[in-house]
Amino acid sequence: MKIAVTGKGGVGKTTFAATLARLYADEGKQVLTADVDPDANLGLALGFSQEEIDQIVPITKMRKLVQERTGASDDNKFYKLNPMVSDIPDKYAKTCNGVKLLVLGTVDTANSGCVCPEHVILKRIINHLVLRSDDVVILDMEAGLEHLGRGTTEGMDQFVVVIEPGARSIQTYRNVKRLANELGVKQVNVVANKVRDEEDEEFIRSQIPEEDLLGFIHYNKEVIDADRKGSSPYDFSKTAVDEIRAIKEKMDARSTK
Repeated sequence: MKIAVTGKGGVGKTTFAATLARLYADEGKQVLTADVDPDANLGLALGFSQEEIDQIVPITKMRKLVQERTGASDDNKFYKLNPMVSDIPDKYAKTCNGVKLLVLGTVDTANSGCVCPEHVILKRIINHLVLRSDDVVILDMEAGLEHLGRGTTEGMDQFVVVIEPGARSIQTYRNVKRLANELGVKQVNVVANKVRDEEDEEFIRSQIPEEDLLGFIHYNKEVIDADRKGSSPYDFSKTAVDEIRAIKEKMDARSTK
């Protein structure tokens, strides 16, 4: 299972991705998560301490590594498009609660454009993760659609778009589905988060096709408390974990068809 979790900012992508990862780890699966968000906080949601997180340098910020693998430098504008990255996940990933975390970071394309050594490394690592047949791989993507435009996540088994009850989230889902299909990813599913009541549920059902909707995660103060403490929501809210477990079971059932 290779899953890219995406959606607009603030909808709860990281909470869902981290809890899903820990559920798979509890089953004895080999789980590798990759944080591809510039505001990287997947580690805290998995249960790492702030001190441990502070010691992690995103792969795209490892200038020496990027130059070594791509052959790029300040004096050399030519670089390899297929650098060797197979050792990077095992060498640089950190483990907590049975889940491996690889902080990839993102690429600032404002000055360098979308084709740069850092982007080449990022795309190659993600492509390599797709080929790790024994692992469940979960990508916590940056907010928005830029990663889709760059083609960074092509080859994933499925996208899970985390939305909240609102028109802007629905619009993001539709854009993700269109772009994912262009990349050849046919399975685009939806998780509705921060759902307050039946009115919210009815709104979501009226906007999302039944075959795309995986389920609901209801508004939960315990998840907010976990975030305030910098702790894993998995350890704070049985209700949220049970709701995400039901969603996971639905994902597993669909993947076996």
